[in-house]
Amino acid sequence: MGSSIDREASFAMLDAFAFHGGNFLDSAKVYADWLPIERSSSEKTLGRWMKARSNRDKIIIGTKGAHPDLASMHIPRMSDADITGDINASLAHLQTDYIDLYWLHRDDPRRPAGEIIEVLNESIKAGKLRAIGCSNWRAGRIAEAQAYALAHGLQGFAADQMLWNLAKVDPAGLPDKTLVAMDDALMLYHERTGLAAIPYSSQANGLFSKVAAGNMTQLPATYRTMETSTRIDQVKKLSEASGLKITQIVLGYLISQPFTTIPIVGCRNMAQLIDSLSAGDVVLTPEQRSTLLQAS
Repeated sequence: MGSSIDREASFAMLDAFAFHGGNFLDSAKVYADWLPIERSSSEKTLGRWMKARSNRDKIIIGTKGAHPDLASMHIPRMSDADITGDINASLAHLQTDYIDLYWLHRDDPRRPAGEIIEVLNESIKAGKLRAIGCSNWRAGRIAEAQAYALAHGLQGFAADQMLWNLAKVDPAGLPDKTLVAMDDALMLYHERTGLAAIPYSSQANGLFSKVAAGNMTQLPATYRTMETSTRIDQVKKLSEASGLKITQIVLGYLISQPFTTIPIVGCRNMAQLIDSLSAGDVVLTPEQRSTLLQAS
């Protein structure tokens, strides 16, 4: 929004999303600073849209901060000053005095998780944040943070945001090694605690739809695994047997987990948005979910 999708198209899609009942928007201070355009263009576009529509009270805003500098991704930005500075910058970009759900975009395993929880709770007490979450954190680190929050009467993470979709990630193929994909340990943690998952890349960048339409002959490196290939076949079979569209199955798989899961969809045009919204009420049975994975 506001970068490769210009303001007019962004506003039209946001209007359509709201018209169909959508109210949760996910952004980040760093979106899309990798392009030679206005800094924090995503947050600023959302802020301008909410101001133009006078609908801030109807929208749940999730945005992320404490991302490493793009020129030095190996160096964490998780000091108190980094976190609070990014929170204040995002508030200004979004033209709001509070953020509903504030995510830490990355982690710094060298810093005690309790210190990070403390600084976030300072912003909660100041009324700047309503809830907090983590993105690209490992299960052990989430558990450490939650235990500290519980022991000290503080707000812990309300949700976790990770790379997760029906495809199987090849860690060696990830272009950014600071990303964290759903793995067995993280899945077990969510199943055990019920912590909400709000995955990004929930449709694997349209992988399943592109393959089904014959528009992709080679899997991208991130998903170039035998499991992905077999899951593509299973999605096609389930689509034929159930009458569900590919998009409905791919998003339905996530929506139908035994813990709260809210997939983030990154639509580039109105047709993709409407297609994604068609999955909103899809619930796959446990047997269908199992079938999608059983061949692997």
